[in-house]
Amino acid sequence: MVQTFGCQMNEHDSERLAGMLEADGYEPISDQTQADVIVLNTCCIRENADNKLYGALGNMKQLKDDNPDLQIMVGGCLAQKDRELIQQRAGHVDVVFGTHNVHRATALMADARRDGPITEIWTAADTDDPFPSALPARRQTDYAAWLTIQIGCDNSCAFCIVPAVRGAEISRPPEDIVSEARRLAAAGVTEITLLGQNVNSYGRDLAVAVRRSGGTGIRVRPAFADLLLAVGGVEGIRRVRFTSPHPKDMNTEVYQVMAGTPSVMPHLHFPLQSGSDNVLKAMHRGYTAARYLAKLSEARETIPDLAVTTDIIVGFPGETGEDFERTLEVAAHAEFDSAFTFVYSPRPGTEAADLTDRFCDPAEVKDRYSRLRTVIERSALQRHRAREGRVEEVVVEGPSKTDALRLTGRTGQNKLVHFPKPEGPLRPGSYATVRILEGRTQYLLGELVEVTARASHRTRLVVL
Repeated sequence: MVQTFGCQMNEHDSERLAGMLEADGYEPISDQTQADVIVLNTCCIRENADNKLYGALGNMKQLKDDNPDLQIMVGGCLAQKDRELIQQRAGHVDVVFGTHNVHRATALMADARRDGPITEIWTAADTDDPFPSALPARRQTDYAAWLTIQIGCDNSCAFCIVPAVRGAEISRPPEDIVSEARRLAAAGVTEITLLGQNVNSYGRDLAVAVRRSGGTGIRVRPAFADLLLAVGGVEGIRRVRFTSPHPKDMNTEVYQVMAGTPSVMPHLHFPLQSGSDNVLKAMHRGYTAARYLAKLSEARETIPDLAVTTDIIVGFPGETGEDFERTLEVAAHAEFDSAFTFVYSPRPGTEAADLTDRFCDPAEVKDRYSRLRTVIERSALQRHRAREGRVEEVVVEGPSKTDALRLTGRTGQNKLVHFPKPEGPLRPGSYATVRILEGRTQYLLGELVEVTARASHRTRLVVL
């Protein structure tokens, strides 16, 4: 079994890990006690990610005692960061691998079975192909797929460990990306999400390389807009999304492609992090609150019916009560459709983790977090209620997790809609129109109007 902690990049790596294991003859299983191989694909963005991993590994010690042939593997960002520490803290782990040698996982598993525990951590410089193009992937759904366009990050956000574990930005050649999109479409995929740590800086390194070689064939801007347009034009792809952009690098050309390309969905995840200029400067975010709001305003003016989501950190070192009030003001003004809100947690190896004398009082941070959630949920409810009476096209995701008599679909704006099951079967990946009857804070309630496209039967194991 493969268990994933963390972001969409990790989820996509887990699909590849599952695909490699399946290609070697293993079958997916959900019961740890029956597993021959357990892979933990880890995250290290927040402190509780460490706690989750080492807690999970502690629980697996008994599994290993009961079944000495069980192989336990740990990969991903926390493995890249902690390296030998993982086997020091959990000696029953057989393989530790990082973010740059995912394609080596099954080979390492075989080596460990023969030679004993192995830790192998690569950097991007250790591989000739940072985007292994011939790995099988066992996708979670038939109709939707991740498509990596970029790895690494060149930003220096004071709170973030990602550049240390994922390395510098490396953009995948555009022709490879479009070719993969076509292969996915041929395999029955209708929705693609482009993945990168900072997708709208895509192509910057390619342009620099071309200039250094004396060529002029690649523009620094608007490279991501060009790519978005190309993927949006692939036949068979009905929906294109991307995550995550950085506000300082967002530009008009991307907005124009989003507005003018029917397959590119009107949803923008636009991380704010803080509404205080003082805190944004300390974070090294590269924009002010006013600049952020100006770019957001341009996006909404350019892209019809745009939904906007965000990330906000509460209690960054040195955040004052006045700083937090600025965040509340910006969040209220922005009227986000939803937000991922986090209490700051220090990550060893980041600049902010050393600012211990500026850490905020936990009780004050808890109160700020509650107040921020009130603002976010108020705007979310207002924006969802404004959709009542509209007919929206959704892609069916499957049965509701809380009501077996309902199906769940997702709109172009990435909003969940729950609606009663029809009499006949309606498979995940089908498209339908739904009339919105009620807006709630986290989701919408509706009724089925018409099935517009039924999903076909496809296999989820494909070679990319």
